[in-house]
Parts: sequence; structure tokens; C-alpha cells
Amino acid sequence: MNPTLSAVVPAAADPATLPTPKVKVSPATALEIYTGDPNFMASLARGLVVIQAFTPQTPQMTISQLSVRTGLSRAAVRRCLYTLVKLGFAGSDETQRYSLRPKMLTLANTYTASSTLANAAQPILERMSSLLHESFSVATLDGDDIVYIARTSVTRVMSVDLHIGSRLPAFCTSMGRVLLAYLPQDQLELYLSRATFTQFTPRTITSADKLRLALRNVRRNGYALVDQELEIGLRSLAVPVQAPNGRVVATVNLSGHAPRMPMLEMQTRFLSHLRGAAAELSVFLR
Repeated sequence: MNPTLSAVVPAAADPATLPTPKVKVSPATALEIYTGDPNFMASLARGLVVIQAFTPQTPQMTISQLSVRTGLSRAAVRRCLYTLVKLGFAGSDETQRYSLRPKMLTLANTYTASSTLANAAQPILERMSSLLHESFSVATLDGDDIVYIARTSVTRVMSVDLHIGSRLPAFCTSMGRVLLAYLPQDQLELYLSRATFTQFTPRTITSADKLRLALRNVRRNGYALVDQELEIGLRSLAVPVQAPNGRVVATVNLSGHAPRMPMLEMQTRFLSHLRGAAAELSVFLR
């Protein structure tokens, strides 16, 4: 992935007219908004912050590394890990590098088993994959990311392996564009005000104004087609899944390799199948 390109500021530019850079807030700092709330369980929140710090890129970390990543003190991280280890959700090796344990899957399985949408989506996606021999997914919006709640894969379409629970940035993915396009205006503006537009490829949209235009096109067309903005060679198409009240709660998508999947073919061959799957899923939201 390409690093975000740095903007070159002319020497004569008035500092007052320059955009204020977005400061990355640590997970621990983000919890400070709940200070003083007597019903907020800070210790549980800190434990969840530690859990979410583990990623496929960093599956093992020391207490010091977790402290830096989360913004929590080393003492707080140590107490969280002690509890997680005692309950079987985490463990450490001989070098005191901690990692999550398989018991953590019980939490994800609890969500999947209790989610009507996730349960309904999986067989629908599997049927489409069997018929069309392509990879399909269903996702919802969680903060600034999309989260996969159902997926079938016939080929690996990205450099990273996607699975249920995987997260990707919303602004440069077809499923994210669909979910953002149908947000209430005030929620969309809030998202745009805090979003960090990382330039993953030369094609990535990296400004709020350009994203607004793209989202208007999504609403007009009823689908999002994203061409190699997250990763070169990856092309994807997504449609909304609507609840009976008209609110878009999820999205269905097709993803594939750009060289073998022309954009016109994606629209003419696959769009009707995606819309049919979305209509099926909408029934389960009644």
C-alpha cells in the first residue's frame, strides 16, 4: 500500500487558511468522554481496548507494545491481560509476548448465532458463489469501518485474507460507500469531519468533497462500483440492504480481480444477482 501523499504548502500561504490536520486519538483518550458517567464501566472498556489492539499484522505483543498502541498505562494493560489470561481469552509465551486464544471465538460466535442477518446471509452468498463462481460478502458499518458479517470466497481477491469479522475502511470500499451514501446527512457530515483519507493506491479518493460526489452517484445509481482504490487489482461492486423502514442496515458485494473482470461486465452480469440477494435479506429484517 502506498503511504499518504504529503501536501506541498506554498511559502506564501496564510496559515489561517490551511486545513487543521487531524490528530490521531488513542483508544484510551477516546474513553475520556465517559469520565464522570457513573454507569460506565471503565475497567471493562479498557479490557475491550486491549482485545481490539491485536490485529492480523500484530497478533503477539508485549505489555509495553500494547501500552503504546492503546494509550493505556502499562499497569492498566497488565491488569487487563492478567484477567484475560485467567479467563482463558489470552495467553503469553516464554518471551512474555501476549496473544489472544481460541476461546475469544466464542464471543464472535455468540454474535453470529444471534444475528438474524448474518445467519440468513451465509446460505444466500454460498448459493451465489456456487452459481457464479465468485466471492461475495455482506457487511455493516461500525464507526469508520465496514465489518464483514458473512462471506464466501472462491479465490483470494486481496493480499490480506478476508473473513467474518474483518474490518476495512469505509471511504474507499464499495460496501463502505453504500453504507455511507445512505447515512442521514448529519451523520455523514460527522463522519467526513473526522475521517482520515489514506491514499492506498493512486486511484484512492482522498478528499471529503470528492467522496461526497461519489456518494451522490451511489444514491443516484443504487450501487457502488469501486475500482482499485483500496488495492491495485481489486475491483468491487455493492448494493444496499434495506430494512422495512427504508434504512440501509447492510450491503452485499462482489469482489474480484480487475484484469479478468471488466467494469461493464460487473454491472451487466452481476448487478441483478446482488440486488436479488439484497431483496432476500431485506425479508429477514421485517
